[in-house]
Amino acid sequence: MKIPAGTLVVVADGGGARVFRNVGEEGGLTLRQEQLLELMNMNDDGPSGAMPPESTGSQIDEATFAKQLAKSLNAGALKNQYAHAVLVADPQTLGQIRPMLHKATTERLLAEIAKDLTNAPLEAIERALH
Repeated sequence: MKIPAGTLVVVADGGGARVFRNVGEEGGLTLRQEQLLELMNMNDDGPSGAMPPESTGSQIDEATFAKQLAKSLNAGALKNQYAHAVLVADPQTLGQIRPMLHKATTERLLAEIAKDLTNAPLEAIERALH
């Protein structure tokens, strides 16, 4: 997969996300971490979608983080803060984020990768993107 320079690479799970930018030249892949996102203001923001009544607190937190991450990606797309993006997340988180992405965000997505690499070393993330 060709990932252009400047592409936003978001590696997420239900509890956090690492946001990278490809700073590689001439089609090379060199990721530099820009942000570390975590669940915040949970009382101000509810979970994504309807949650079953038997949901645990951690499931609600994960759904809330997915919603916050989707909002952040949407805001960045609408403000033209990135031209391309790659989203890497565990299948459950990816499934929670996907329906909340704005059309402007989905048009910028080069790929969605259903893997949990949030705690993986940088080299493993780069390998998964080749």
